[in-house]
Amino acid sequence: MPTLTTFPSQLTGVKVHLNLPPAQLIEEAIRRGEGTLAANGALNCLTGERTGRSPNDKFLEDTPGIHDSIWWGKVNRRISADHFDELLSRAIDYLQQREDVFEFRGSAGADEANRLQVRVITEQAWHSLFARTLFIPPADDRKAASIKADWTIINVCNMPVDDWKELGLNSPIGVLQSLERRIVVIFGTHYAGEIKKSIFYAMNYDLPARGVFPMHCSANVAANDPSNVALFFGLSGTGKTTLSADPDRRLIGDDEHGWSDRGVFNFEGGCYAKCIRLSEEGEPQIWNAIRFGSVLENVVLDDRRRPDYDDGSLTENTRVTYPVQYIPNAQIPSVGGHPKNVIFLTADAFGVLPPVSKLTREQAMYYFVNGYTSKLAGTEAGVTEPQPNFSPCFGGPFLPRPPKVYADMLAERVDTYGATVWLLNTGWSGGPYGVGKRFKLAYTRAMVSAILDGTMGSGQFTPDRIFGLAIPDSVKGVPNDVLHPRATWRDKTAYDTRAHELAKRFRDNDATFDLPAEVRAAGPRA
Repeated sequence: MPTLTTFPSQLTGVKVHLNLPPAQLIEEAIRRGEGTLAANGALNCLTGERTGRSPNDKFLEDTPGIHDSIWWGKVNRRISADHFDELLSRAIDYLQQREDVFEFRGSAGADEANRLQVRVITEQAWHSLFARTLFIPPADDRKAASIKADWTIINVCNMPVDDWKELGLNSPIGVLQSLERRIVVIFGTHYAGEIKKSIFYAMNYDLPARGVFPMHCSANVAANDPSNVALFFGLSGTGKTTLSADPDRRLIGDDEHGWSDRGVFNFEGGCYAKCIRLSEEGEPQIWNAIRFGSVLENVVLDDRRRPDYDDGSLTENTRVTYPVQYIPNAQIPSVGGHPKNVIFLTADAFGVLPPVSKLTREQAMYYFVNGYTSKLAGTEAGVTEPQPNFSPCFGGPFLPRPPKVYADMLAERVDTYGATVWLLNTGWSGGPYGVGKRFKLAYTRAMVSAILDGTMGSGQFTPDRIFGLAIPDSVKGVPNDVLHPRATWRDKTAYDTRAHELAKRFRDNDATFDLPAEVRAAGPRA
């Protein structure tokens, strides 16, 4: 079989809808039965069995050119060039049998000096709308055909693969990526998040070679001070989108960014927010962004087509996608200066980490490499309740290179630009998941405000006796006992047991990394 190095420039005999505007894509999606128009004007689509990412079904083509630079293991599973060829060929044949397909051409990266051109081929209209929303459309769609893609994504969500075992897969679902061919093939899943994350993965491989630090974080900047940029690192559900959508600050982006020698820039042209239990009072900016042109995923609608954001019967991972400019104070273009504050978000299901703490340089590297948080319900297939998890660099599923590559880039930038690093726990207080309660959003917002306006950094701190983290003695708007997790537990002995259990998990995890002695010493006492 000849090796397929690129996707064909044209599909023979197939009508290609190139860069249709949102209104036409919504019309096509409704006409084809792909979604329903909700009362607020958003297109609501159901993704079937898979309502989150499928990490066990993601594979990377193993080639001599990239083999030695890859962090092989659970995150980066190998697929042979022959099997990649076979499945790519099937995807092309499958598309050739369609009457029509949808194509989007645009870019990823608001910084024109560090962007990638992206081509997304889909069999469904709503997936094309998703791509148009999450990536950056060209200034003139009439010139889209002239865009030469750096990366091509082929989404054939309905393509059957019955002989998946013979092809080295784990199921009939596949997210296949080739870093050398710069092609992604997605089949067997309708979950649209696989489209955006495949390009994030691509940028995580490509940008370090250019000296740009790719980050799984949101970013915003003070409306009246362009030097006051903040980053919020964290896995899905820990609060990146919620906390960066601040009415008093300008939103740069909610999920994926690069940090170059010129500052930070958004990879995307839109936002992808969880909307389970969304309320107008709690998150007004996200609430108001859900309108015509937005895409809801797996949200239950009532008999008047009004979204019921409290209903998680389909999944806890209900989602909404909307253009970043739907946030009224969005920073356009989505670029900013060098960050003044870097905030690591963790959702601690043990309920033992303090809600906020200030990190030393060594602690910053330690907690970044370990990336402790909890996988929240629905974000991945099979996750039905919070699960304690270590995700290197707060983005382990999207790292092609070894975590130390990204940790070193963070340390170098923190040293060069003098950013202060914080650990913010948006998880449980007063007990573990099932016993305690999640920190109140109002308290978390008060802590973030104190970080960003500088008042927290000028206060007094007390070190935690197990984790060594510097806990502020007071934060305006937050009860003092909330700041010290042990004080919120009725059973102090149970707290100590759980805290030491988590500390031991940290130590077991950090043993898997080659860390400098001073960084390892910055971890907890097991």
